[in-house]
Amino acid sequence: MNTKDIRHFLTLTDLSSMEFKQLIHRAIELKAIQHRGEIFEPLKNKVLAMIFEKSSTRTRVSFETGMAQFGGHAIFLSPRDTQLGRGEPIEDSAKVLSSMTDCLMVRTFEHEKIELLAKHSSVPVINGLTDDVHPCQLLADMQTFFEQRGDIKGKTVTWVGDGNNMCHSYMHAAKLLDFKLNIACPKGFEPEQVFIDEADEHISITQDVPAACSNSDLIVTDVWASMGQEEEQKIREQAFSGYQVTAELMRLANEDVLFMHCLPAHRGEEVSADVIDGNQSVVWEEAENRLHAQKALLEFLLVA
Repeated sequence: MNTKDIRHFLTLTDLSSMEFKQLIHRAIELKAIQHRGEIFEPLKNKVLAMIFEKSSTRTRVSFETGMAQFGGHAIFLSPRDTQLGRGEPIEDSAKVLSSMTDCLMVRTFEHEKIELLAKHSSVPVINGLTDDVHPCQLLADMQTFFEQRGDIKGKTVTWVGDGNNMCHSYMHAAKLLDFKLNIACPKGFEPEQVFIDEADEHISITQDVPAACSNSDLIVTDVWASMGQEEEQKIREQAFSGYQVTAELMRLANEDVLFMHCLPAHRGEEVSADVIDGNQSVVWEEAENRLHAQKALLEFLLVA
């Protein structure tokens, strides 16, 4: 097969709006199958190579478990386990790994790396996270909203905090699923302009956190300092001091508002303990749904 014909999942925009919704509904079906204890193994004898340059709990466990439940196998590869960590060109690694496995999942820093890997891979490549975007998390987040509240079309979502990779993927989701996204972030921490341009009609950016949260159906946040930004922690703590999601902010939203966080969370920083552990929080359902949403994605990419 020509490498140009391979379907990759590098950003949410690799999906059409219809495909995104189909994946959400399929994830809900697969969750029901798994919870009923039924054996369903569409990926028997398939192998997923998981390349981790950034460590993870949820990404590794969800993909590894998903492949096992689907009758396949997953191989964990850290920089210590591959020649990539010793300077082998990405192009060479892509050709070798894709000749032996059925799919590659990559969690790395620079988005250009995953694009280069996909360009030279003869099997689908899945973005497990880059500095630019985190599309797999959005599959899980949107599945969670659909389960709890139905279709998100026309709803209002508020992002509070850094205009980071999660924020960028929320912007893509707003465009694909047609919801309004309020982004409350400090000056200097806005999303990158290229993502603003892509989702312009569906987003508004403000430094007024209470206004952004008013009449919202979903409030989402993330850590103030992501992996690789630890040296900026003190600067970020000052910049984000007014951007904690509190019970007071949640009360400004709609009565049935939900709270999400991709985890890990720092209680007392980006979110108060009473919010993340409260009855409006669906973070544990959201975390579990990484498994089901990614199983739907694997099936979509690997089953003809």
